[in-house]
Amino acid sequence: MAAVGPLTRLARFGHSICRSHRVIFNRSSQRRGIASCVDPAHGLTDEQREFQKVAFDFATNEMAPYMAEWDQKEMFPVETMRKAAQLGFGGIYVQPDVGGSGLSRLDTSVIFEALSTGCVSTTAYISIHNMCAWMIDTFGNTEQREKFCPDLCSMEKFASYCLTEPGHGSDAASLMTTAQRKNDHYILNGSKAFISGGGDTDVYIVMCRTGGKGAKGISCVVVEKGTPGLSFGKKEKKVGWNSQPTRAVIFEDCAVPVTNQLGEEGQGFTIAMKGLNGGRINIASCSLGAAHACVQLARDHLLVRKQFGETLSNNQFLQFKLAEMATKLVASRLLVREAATALQENRSDAASLCAMAKLFVTDECFNICNQALQMHGGYGYLKDYAVQQFVRDIRVHQILEGTNEVMRMIISRNLLTES
Repeated sequence: MAAVGPLTRLARFGHSICRSHRVIFNRSSQRRGIASCVDPAHGLTDEQREFQKVAFDFATNEMAPYMAEWDQKEMFPVETMRKAAQLGFGGIYVQPDVGGSGLSRLDTSVIFEALSTGCVSTTAYISIHNMCAWMIDTFGNTEQREKFCPDLCSMEKFASYCLTEPGHGSDAASLMTTAQRKNDHYILNGSKAFISGGGDTDVYIVMCRTGGKGAKGISCVVVEKGTPGLSFGKKEKKVGWNSQPTRAVIFEDCAVPVTNQLGEEGQGFTIAMKGLNGGRINIASCSLGAAHACVQLARDHLLVRKQFGETLSNNQFLQFKLAEMATKLVASRLLVREAATALQENRSDAASLCAMAKLFVTDECFNICNQALQMHGGYGYLKDYAVQQFVRDIRVHQILEGTNEVMRMIISRNLLTES
């Protein structure tokens, strides 16, 4: 029976791969000349390479041509994301019995890296949506899984993760949103800040205080759009991530059925942190995709741009910079994939490796993208060139899913407390 898993997973994707056959085999002209030393397909199984091809093709054909427009017009590309869901990308690591693809954390990282080459902002939202669906799939009961997961996996409905508050970001265990039990409902009061998809999404995974102070007083409930007492703040104007709306989510005597509680009362903080371990790998994977695209863009620019009578590719300083960028890209990819494997295997070092991956990869991939912009000179600062959007979109990755300063705290605490 152990051999059935991979075959089942491949069969689920079979129709998608076949429908994309023409696209897959035209990919070589669009990804021309990927140097073998930075090829993201290295080390993958044949099955993972197929998933990766589907994701790269979708990024090239359905996302990249519209990336700038979505950014400039601040469009939430709902229909494009539903097309992605038809390929299995709406619930990548959700179990198949409720509509998910049942893939591994490593498979998921490979897919998000590929999709991000087409649009980081949109892929980042898809990754948050996947995290929310996984939380319901993992901690929900049968009724909750059957009620919410199928529509989330098809992206007929979209989800948002609600942890951060105006006064409690990194110190999430001190959150103030309350949920008081009244008969068969919780009455929620408080607000959440910087919520991706807020106002446009349908399902909100909310961490709220049902008990006393600290982490053990926090529970997790699912709040559906349209619930009386649920409202939203203004749409935030952001530097990047403009293809997904960001708003405050506000609860004013918002009555939520007790049956919408995920897990046990007081388990909410644990659920939130377990979700974020995967979220950190996901967001690091999105940074990988941006960095991979920017290494390609920088390489191509150096080969054609001339100064002082020769192409920039003949300048040794720029050659060395490009070599450093490629080295950091590959090192980042290896760390993300190791962390993804550790999380999938539920290893004791998983949380620390997820924090390491998020810290190292989001920092280094931002530096890669920023260096690529510098190599483009003045052109890199123009919105006609994609490199500037990659820089703007991944800057926030060093802040969200736990700031990189908090990642250092997690890693150092593990180092100093383990015997």
